[in-house]
Amino acid sequence: MKDVSNYRTNIFESIKQINEYGSEYWSARDLSQILEYKRFDKFKNVIEKAEESCGQSDNEVPDHFSHVGKMIDLPKGAKREIEDIFLSRYACYLIVQNADPSKEVVALGQTYFTIQTRRQEISDKFDELNENQKRLAIRDELKSHNKQLADVAKDAGVTESKDYAIFQNFGYMGLYGGLKAKDIHKHKKLKSSQKILDHMGSTELAANLFRATQTEEKLIREKIKGKGKANQTHFIVGKKVRDTIDELGGTMPEDLPTPEKSVKQIRKEEKKIIEK
Repeated sequence: MKDVSNYRTNIFESIKQINEYGSEYWSARDLSQILEYKRFDKFKNVIEKAEESCGQSDNEVPDHFSHVGKMIDLPKGAKREIEDIFLSRYACYLIVQNADPSKEVVALGQTYFTIQTRRQEISDKFDELNENQKRLAIRDELKSHNKQLADVAKDAGVTESKDYAIFQNFGYMGLYGGLKAKDIHKHKKLKSSQKILDHMGSTELAANLFRATQTEEKLIREKIKGKGKANQTHFIVGKKVRDTIDELGGTMPEDLPTPEKSVKQIRKEEKKIIEK
């Protein structure tokens, strides 16, 4: 029996694949193993229920469940084709909702894919949001990804709080041209109690979100181990994001204006409007 107490949501991120068109998908074979289904035919029963739910939600099932064949190696150089199904994020969400709820890893999957699906819904409507709403949406996503990044960094060897602060500074230094968190804080003329991420506009927050997500994926993908290598990875990713902004003719993060209201203030105002 696997010790799922140490599982983190990045187990689902680690089996995500990207097709030739840049779209993400998951292999049903891979997902069945993560969800601890020993027999694929048993897992197919769960998939069939998920496909039914997909159709009942007025979605095109083939858009989310793509049945394919996959060749596997057999002894003596022989090969055999087996069935696999390529799944969208929404398909995975439906599958974990129909999977065995007694398994702890299924509960983790339900949390992960629910959050990811909600983020996609927000992303699809992102252009319709005003600046304050964009700041709230990106800040919430960044908060979640920073937690995931902390978990991945811990797996890489960044285990102590002081080490994680150093790790974070390497990312900031890459993105902000050598500035550390305290330097950014001073540059924005913030009080000691104010968080720098709460005083960024949507463009600056988006740059930091991209830094966090790409560092997380690179640490996982390249199986990076050791504090020094993790720190250098964070710096390299931050620097790459900065270089991309420069190539596109954008404004460097440290030169972007600081909004008058913090994310915390905007959230309080939004809450008052809802409660009226």
